[in-house]
Amino acid sequence: MAGSDREFRVLEKALHRLEGHLADLPAMLGDGEWDEIDAVISDVADRLADNYPYHQPLYAGQMLKPPHPVARIAYELALQINPNNHALDGGRASSLMEKEAVAELARMFGWSRHLGHLTGGGTMANLEALWVGGQLRPGMTVLASEQAHYTHGRISNVLKLPYESVPTDCHGRMDCGVLQQRLERGDAGLVVATLGTTATGAVDPLPQILDLARRHDCRVHVDSAYGGYFALVDNLDADGTEAFARIRDADSVVVDPHKHGLQPYGCGCVLFADPGVGKFYVHDSAYTYFTSDELHLGEISLECSRPGAAAVALWATQRLLPPVPGGRFAADLRRCREAALALWSFVDAHPGFRAIGRPQLDIVVWAPRADRAGDISRMSREVFDRTAERGLHLALAQLPRDMLAPFWPDVIFDMDRVTCLRSCLMKPVHADNIGAITAILGDCAGN
Repeated sequence: MAGSDREFRVLEKALHRLEGHLADLPAMLGDGEWDEIDAVISDVADRLADNYPYHQPLYAGQMLKPPHPVARIAYELALQINPNNHALDGGRASSLMEKEAVAELARMFGWSRHLGHLTGGGTMANLEALWVGGQLRPGMTVLASEQAHYTHGRISNVLKLPYESVPTDCHGRMDCGVLQQRLERGDAGLVVATLGTTATGAVDPLPQILDLARRHDCRVHVDSAYGGYFALVDNLDADGTEAFARIRDADSVVVDPHKHGLQPYGCGCVLFADPGVGKFYVHDSAYTYFTSDELHLGEISLECSRPGAAAVALWATQRLLPPVPGGRFAADLRRCREAALALWSFVDAHPGFRAIGRPQLDIVVWAPRADRAGDISRMSREVFDRTAERGLHLALAQLPRDMLAPFWPDVIFDMDRVTCLRSCLMKPVHADNIGAITAILGDCAGN
């Protein structure tokens, strides 16, 4: 792995520095035990070889982005202590680092006042947002688009909240005409706007959603687990730019640093615009919150034990690459978007492929050209296999007929859901390798 020697040297230096602060602690293991560990870890390395090359530029499939070396080093360094960011008893330094890192994410969305914390991932972060919504609008329906992440329906079921899906347009965005009709029934308490969807990277029209929801006294939660960091870039289409700019007017937002934020799994984040929602988290503990009068993170979180190492890694990454417009981090994200537009332009012009709309973020969806949906599905799987043999790894996605028909008016739809090809161009290096990607695609197109 490129740069690993330098990474290990930086980590070794940092470990020696930390050990200097912890010199009075006894050794945990003897030499014989280290020999046994060495043998086991060698087996682990061999087992891990059975993976796709997620960190390489020709892996252009699922939402898998390698963590930055600074995140890996900081995480490993923190594991020497293994802090728990539930209470200050278990993570004094890492709790403060979490608060600082989360405040920086809130500023990315335009919030100077907020309540928020890290979570184990987007699912738990969204659960907290829907839970608070349910506390404020008890028993009322949660609305999200048909292309929203499936977790919202499952979470609503766990929380015993009614849940309904709102149809989307052909671009995978929530249909605000249908949303308006649904809100007029008066029983909806929360609308989930997705910026962007996991299937196609579609960005729901947040400005219109906010206007409709406010008119009907309905909360708005933004699930930007995947797309949140695109609030920093300047090369989105106008509707995408406007949507991200309006996150500041939502009631809550979720973003996953373990997606575009260069962090190891799991690291999600939930933010609330009104710190007053902290009252819903109030609880008593007979043994946890007595070491400090400061707010313990466990007092504003549904999760209990949480890895302080995740906070340390995020803090270190944001220290090196601040999430601000015009910075290095934003520039790299801009390149991901450029790579997606370049790939989309290629498949849109290629006689062997059918494009599916212009990408709003960095996810591209397309399919082989054929007259029948069944043949398109079969050929998509064949291209998926052929490109993998050439070292290019894509992903597959099943999309509904209603989304595809406007783009493919001449296709005979003999099935309701069609298997298509999909690429998440999450790594800046993808922009430098579009030529190699499209060359393989061109060679693998056709019957």
